[in-house]
Amino acid sequence: MTEYWPWWAGAAGLALTTINYAVTTDRSFGVSGAWDRVLHWRAERRVERLNARFADERVLTAAIAAATADQFGAGSAAPAAHPTPHGDARAPRQDGPPPAAPSLSLASLLPAPLISQVALLLSIFVGGWVAAVTAGRFQLRLDMGDAFGQIVTDKPIAMIGALFIGGVLVGFGTRLAGGCSSGHGLNGCGRLQPVSIVATAIFFGTGVLVSFLLWKVI
Repeated sequence: MTEYWPWWAGAAGLALTTINYAVTTDRSFGVSGAWDRVLHWRAERRVERLNARFADERVLTAAIAAATADQFGAGSAAPAAHPTPHGDARAPRQDGPPPAAPSLSLASLLPAPLISQVALLLSIFVGGWVAAVTAGRFQLRLDMGDAFGQIVTDKPIAMIGALFIGGVLVGFGTRLAGGCSSGHGLNGCGRLQPVSIVATAIFFGTGVLVSFLLWKVI
């Protein structure tokens, strides 16, 4: 019989992982998003280099003004100051209160650095390996175990096909839901975001239903 950690130890570990990732990267924790970015690492590196050029918001503002002037003419970049009847040039009159400063910095709106998401995926792999070795259950095998063979199939080719189709469906589902169980369940629910609460309820509700069908019906 497989022995697992106590539920409170697993919950504490997940909480510490999520909080540590948010504190060190100032971004939300999510495995599916990290995996997608690592798969497209070349394009992501190009985007990061481009973003680094405009890390300073003043540089970004100047670049936008220059592009606007180039596209629509110099007169559209910024309103010119008009002289008053007394001949002194003053700033143009503004109606209403000045715009509020943005609460978020430009850096916090960008994705997490690619290297941090590579480290995240490697840590998941290494952590699982360390847990299996320390528990004395590490074993290299090409199937999913006896339980999978009894419930789904024990034929190697059919097993690979089932895993491939399942992986495609999981990828499609995470794209459709805008995140995976780690992104919605750990981060979104922790921040009380309604969309994440609904998504997580659907994740686990579907899992419970399918498990019931496999064990009790099929």
